[in-house]
Amino acid sequence: MKLLNLSLPVLAATLAFAGFALTAHAQNAKLRVAGSLVSGGQIQQNREQPFFENFAKNTGLPIDADYKPMDVVGVKDADGLRVLKSGLFDIVTLRLAQVSRDEPFLLGPDIVGLSTDYDAARKVVDAYRDALDKRLQERHGGKLLGTYPFGPQILFCKGAIAGLGDLKGKKVRVSDQSLAKFIEKLGGIPVTLAFNETQQALERGVADCAITGPSSANSAGWPEVTTHVMPIGFQMHLVAYAMNLNKWNALSADQKTKVADAFKKLEADTWAYSRELWDDAARCNVGKEPCKVGKKFAMKEVAVTAADQKVVRDAVGAVSLPLWAEACDKTYDKCSAIWKQTIGPVAGIK
Repeated sequence: MKLLNLSLPVLAATLAFAGFALTAHAQNAKLRVAGSLVSGGQIQQNREQPFFENFAKNTGLPIDADYKPMDVVGVKDADGLRVLKSGLFDIVTLRLAQVSRDEPFLLGPDIVGLSTDYDAARKVVDAYRDALDKRLQERHGGKLLGTYPFGPQILFCKGAIAGLGDLKGKKVRVSDQSLAKFIEKLGGIPVTLAFNETQQALERGVADCAITGPSSANSAGWPEVTTHVMPIGFQMHLVAYAMNLNKWNALSADQKTKVADAFKKLEADTWAYSRELWDDAARCNVGKEPCKVGKKFAMKEVAVTAADQKVVRDAVGAVSLPLWAEACDKTYDKCSAIWKQTIGPVAGIK
């Protein structure tokens, strides 16, 4: 079903006419949910989908969810903000790196070198949460409900590498412009590819290396076509859940509280589950035990040096923040000022 073959306004109007609109006092109402990509792996399968399939139970409200992953209904994840604002879906899963092409502000908590581990990422996200919610409401007609991370995004290569210096001249799959500029700084050639296209690109030599989390790579079979993995975190690949603002405002105060509480629980559970998956997959990919969830492979793990860690850490001030701030300030003149006010103290940057 290729929904985007029609214009979003036409589709939104059609769905509303068909009775998908939610009212504050509706009984047995149903929310249309555009979920994470199936290719995203375990979080989508074991946390997100069960949550929405049991939405009425989880919220304590007479509201069900018609849940469909984006790649099942033919919606591109890069179109998430447009789908949200149009009302085509009531709740949309937003991969912040992908939708940042429409709204650079959303990439603020995940520029390269900033959120490189779970503890750091949690502090950054919490610091930016209110600003993120405000921007979604004011410009994209969405209410922020929760977040989760795929975990530190690390390096997979087809062929031996000893460190980041070996990326010079190599084609590296990236997911956003912040990461692309960083790879360019290292002398690599950034290649922007959708996640579900990357394994084949690695196999065919369209890309020499690629960056993602170990769990996503394991689920997608990247270790079948790559040989070396370097567990150095560049960013976290954050995801957010947002509800169409008209739908949110149609809820009563009590309903809003119950929905918010349900997503707060989902968020806490998913952050913890993401860390478990990351640790398990990191072991599985290199043939170590315990390997309980992922598939075991025999990749060679490349040791991370202090020098390479410093390169990534220094990227915030030297590469990613200046480039992101310049691009974001062009679309929103308060962008970098808000970042420095909210995230700056957490990151130690004035």
